[in-house]
Amino acid sequence: MPRAVAGPEIERLIQLIARLPGLGPRSARRVALHLIKKREALMAPLAAALTDALGKIVECRRCGNVDVCDPCTICTDASRDRRTLVVVADVGDLWALERAGALNAPYHVLGGVLSPLDGVGPEDLNLARLVTRVHEDEVGEVILALGATVDGQTTAHYITDLLREAHVRVTRLAQGVPVGGELDYLDEGTLSAAIRARTQM
Repeated sequence: MPRAVAGPEIERLIQLIARLPGLGPRSARRVALHLIKKREALMAPLAAALTDALGKIVECRRCGNVDVCDPCTICTDASRDRRTLVVVADVGDLWALERAGALNAPYHVLGGVLSPLDGVGPEDLNLARLVTRVHEDEVGEVILALGATVDGQTTAHYITDLLREAHVRVTRLAQGVPVGGELDYLDEGTLSAAIRARTQM
């Protein structure tokens, strides 16, 4: 076991930073050192922002997004096209789609995808509320913005079956060659999906 290089408060900071996604012990040490060096410019404002946000962050009961208000900012945005509903697995996917700016519709966060191996079944996802929203809001199209994984595809098929009686158009995101992608570097599954989803020029 490596020796501690600093006091317990700094070691705890490093351990907590290491729990963040994409960061391991080495990266956490670099981040912690950077925060310590810039403590006036970064650490103090970050600590204040975390303290301020901690008591205010709530989950939107309507869509499952996280915000400081319920219903959330997206649900209360009157400019969004209510005839369309975008279904995502988690809040990170919602934020990614918002960054892209390609959609102007409300969202529905499932809270994960079906995964029998991980013990995630239909009762663990926000599916009942989805069906209710589709009926109550008179949605015309449900866009399934789920990952191209086996679990994502399973979830997409399950939702399609759930909404069959709602007489709503169910679509999913196109799959295939990414913008700027070279064919030589793509796997066979991606190339096959791209060929099946080809469009007319």
